[in-house]
Amino acid sequence: MTKLSVNINKVATIRNARGGNTPNVKQFAIDCERFGAQGITVHPRPDERHIRYADVYDIKPIITTEFNIEGNPKGVSKSKPYGFIDLVKEIRPTQVTLVPDAEGVLTSNAGWDTVTHQDYLKDIVKEFQACGIRVSIFIDANPQMIQMAARTGTDRVELYTESYASRYADGREAAIKPFVEAARVARDCGLGLNAGHDLSLENLTYFHQQIPWVDEVSIGHALISDALYLGIEETIHRYLDCLK
Repeated sequence: MTKLSVNINKVATIRNARGGNTPNVKQFAIDCERFGAQGITVHPRPDERHIRYADVYDIKPIITTEFNIEGNPKGVSKSKPYGFIDLVKEIRPTQVTLVPDAEGVLTSNAGWDTVTHQDYLKDIVKEFQACGIRVSIFIDANPQMIQMAARTGTDRVELYTESYASRYADGREAAIKPFVEAARVARDCGLGLNAGHDLSLENLTYFHQQIPWVDEVSIGHALISDALYLGIEETIHRYLDCLK
């Protein structure tokens, strides 16, 4: 069964736009799980423009499913005297997803170069696994990069699916092809498989039909946008239906 992890960053973005605690990010995480989500994802960035480091501490005790923290291991909070690695090792989520975000990017826009950063990733993966944390590496649908990711000792890779989503309307068969190949390589390497970025109600069902062995999809922007019209409970149910 493919699990749905809801990325709640956009909820924090709305809250931060006005200040205060509306919407309540902690309560939203509770409700997502209550409505069927099998995981909660957060991606704290150094500028804390959406999820704040403090949010991660608030959310951890209430998670009853899986907690996934995404981010660049080199990130350092601008409001706290510690960095991403310190945060993750203290929180000890179910999973940490390593994302090579550059400073100031609007959203994640590339996977790791696991050739260039092989030694660095090996060390980071080992450090997190020693704390009992499952590690996933955010990666493009590139067979070589996936094979080299396997050499780091990571538990999973997360396919960066933006190109699939952007090409879907022009021809879903062509759009999915490199992802099926990449997913097969990951499976042959013994890696678990996650996917995320711009997956939506429009394209998720087909993605899952073609790669039914994906372990988890992490979805935020599209899901929260759909919830503005459908409500969060109905939206989560519809995304879960895509994964049946």
